Amino acid sequence: MDGLDVNDAEPSQEAAPPPAVAWFNCFCGVAGDMALGALIDAGAAVEEVCEILEGLEVPGWELVVSPTLRGGIAASDVTVRVSESGVVRTATHILGLIGDAELPERARRRSLAVFRALATVEAKLHGRPVEQVHFHEVGGLDAIVDIVGTCAALEVLNVAEVHVSPIAQGQGMIRTAHGHLPIPAPATVELLRGAPTFGTEVPAELTTPTGAALMAALAAGFGPMPPMTVTAVGYGAGDRELQDRPNVTQAVIGRPEAALSAGQEVQLLETNVDDVTGETLAYTIQALLRAGAHDAWITPVVMKKGRPAHVVSALVDPAAAAAAADVMLAETGSLGVRATTLQRWPRAREQVEVRVEDLPVRLKVAPGRVKVEHDDAAEVAAVTGRPLREVIEEAREAWQRPHAAPDIPEA
Repeated sequence: MDGLDVNDAEPSQEAAPPPAVAWFNCFCGVAGDMALGALIDAGAAVEEVCEILEGLEVPGWELVVSPTLRGGIAASDVTVRVSESGVVRTATHILGLIGDAELPERARRRSLAVFRALATVEAKLHGRPVEQVHFHEVGGLDAIVDIVGTCAALEVLNVAEVHVSPIAQGQGMIRTAHGHLPIPAPATVELLRGAPTFGTEVPAELTTPTGAALMAALAAGFGPMPPMTVTAVGYGAGDRELQDRPNVTQAVIGRPEAALSAGQEVQLLETNVDDVTGETLAYTIQALLRAGAHDAWITPVVMKKGRPAHVVSALVDPAAAAAAADVMLAETGSLGVRATTLQRWPRAREQVEVRVEDLPVRLKVAPGRVKVEHDDAAEVAAVTGRPLREVIEEAREAWQRPHAAPDIPEA
């Protein structure tokens, strides 16, 4: 089958689709090229994906998409042809490369989150600081294109939220830059700490570290398909045919639907402390949010013997619970953390960016509601000397003008 060379294609001029939700069904695992292929197969225009990738300003790559069959299922096979070989990049180099690139802000944040997850795991596995981590397989230009390309494809489809099924693993051994390693690879296992995953008897690496990092960093939740009205489905092909199952990753795209019968599972982490300063408590909240918590807060309580104390709480996805618990223990010095499994039903929302006084201000947009990010507005107010309330109002108006959305209540 002929491949499609899309590096020089003209970008599409079509309007962006409405906000969507994506569900990756990883019944046969996932790799970077499989995730990208599934999104392209689901309708992410290859030309638009490549236009976003050009913002990396890194030459020497070519994206080739070919139709193929895996286990009788039609799928898209993505190959990244590169001119370089044997290049080893540091985590600092790649994070700087993405940070400086001309990318849509949401695609940039997602790409950085994936590589930060990889860097954190590699640092832990090799016992070195994050800034000294050297990427081998995942630092190659093909892996960078797979990761940023997947985030670009999500942007093309205007996916506001990603969900992921339990992730399949193979077994055996695989050759890497560090020698032979077991399947699943140590990095894959560590990246999926807290996420649902399961083993199979397939003698192959079904889930790669790149695929695991994409799912772990991008997922708002793990489990069955979330409530949605399906609008598209795509299949990304793995490199080989398997005997007993189609070697594909499935991506289901749809409009999010509210359904109380199918909430998102989260964990509430808590610890009681009576010997921590207010400054440390405030820093702990910020550290928990950086670790991926949906929210974090402090509640004053009275403990035994009348001692005044505080409860530190964080709401996190199950996949992020272990990391958040480590942060809570490290920052408070507590001797333990308790967890409660809960359900939540968040409304679909999209994060957008406008300019006020030529400075960026982010907003959360949901049906009938828009909320300006306070920290961004406060920074603009501090830089310009304008009142905060004026900056907030101008940011809201900047979003409303092109969307013709009057009478949106103040959040």
